Amino acid sequence: MIGGLDDTLVWNRTADEISVLEDVFKGLNINSLVFLRPKEPYASLIRFLAESALKSTHKSFGLIQPKDCETRTFLHDLPVIKEFNAEQIVRVLKKRKSVIIAPGKNIKNFKGPAIIAHGLVSPEQGFVTISSVCFASFIKFFTDYLDAFQTGVATDDAHDLFDAVIPYLEPIQKKLPEFIPSPFPNEETVYSAIIEAGQKIVEYGLVDSFFGNVSFFWNKTLYISQTGSSLDELRGCIDPVPLDNSTSAGITASSELSAHLETISRTGCKAILHGHPKFSVILSMDCDPVEKAACAFNEQCHIKCPKKRFVASTPIVPGEVGTGPFGLCNTLPSALEQTNSAIVYGHGLFTTGKNNFSEAFTTLLEVENLCRNIYFKKIRLLRRT
Repeated sequence: MIGGLDDTLVWNRTADEISVLEDVFKGLNINSLVFLRPKEPYASLIRFLAESALKSTHKSFGLIQPKDCETRTFLHDLPVIKEFNAEQIVRVLKKRKSVIIAPGKNIKNFKGPAIIAHGLVSPEQGFVTISSVCFASFIKFFTDYLDAFQTGVATDDAHDLFDAVIPYLEPIQKKLPEFIPSPFPNEETVYSAIIEAGQKIVEYGLVDSFFGNVSFFWNKTLYISQTGSSLDELRGCIDPVPLDNSTSAGITASSELSAHLETISRTGCKAILHGHPKFSVILSMDCDPVEKAACAFNEQCHIKCPKKRFVASTPIVPGEVGTGPFGLCNTLPSALEQTNSAIVYGHGLFTTGKNNFSEAFTTLLEVENLCRNIYFKKIRLLRRT
């Protein structure tokens, strides 16, 4: 359900929740509100995480704290409340972009869980936030479940939920799409190829929300998706960034522009794809329990992990978005010199193509399928012991 405020407040449909949500509008300086009851498997995963968060505080407020990159940079954490109450919702949304309502069994007249997110400029902001909450919750459960299983603390409830949600997972994609063939004869074709690649990444479930990026190097210029753009709607959202810095187009380019530029400089590739496929992200955070207990970096593993780890031949590297001493521009390009794919810890998968997007997309899909297979193989082995 969506509410939008201009001169008047309007809703896309009628619903019992509107009376409470209208009071939320009164308490916040916003122009839109998105209310969602997520479908499976997200509903069960979010309910489980929310109830666990509330139990840990023994209060009517709790926090789900995923450790993936999207949460760290965009959400920080996922607040949870028990009651569908305007005052409590307003209190949370003044500090965070979303709130999860997970009513206890004694709370009547409200079916949960539900997610509420607001937009300061447009309803799209709420959609993006809710998509990110669902993604982060998926990553959180499956990461925690594997970790708990490996350390011998997985609960019966977690085992039961794992078994219950598996049938809802999308099947592994194997059939590859066709792409505009290279070489690209002109700039118009370059734009079309980037738009097509972005659409395929979304269509195959290799990215969530508006995260991820696409670039192609042509005629001494890097064409790259803009920061905050939706990969399936890239028309008008691609920046041409000349290598000689003769324009300021890079100001609105992806925050990972510097990593893309350094990668094409080191590897000679022309195409770069970056997605956030779920099991690549999950497996990137899988660490040997003994090593994890002795790790000196603790909460800074995502930028300082010194251990060389791989999924087959794909390296897992630390790094944070942007520049700086731990920026991806310092960690990612050197990894991509050795192979055409690299997973950034808790972040996502980067792949390269020598001349077009077909090779990069094939690698993106193959690595994600491999990560998914490895994850479930680990679970099967643990269940046998």
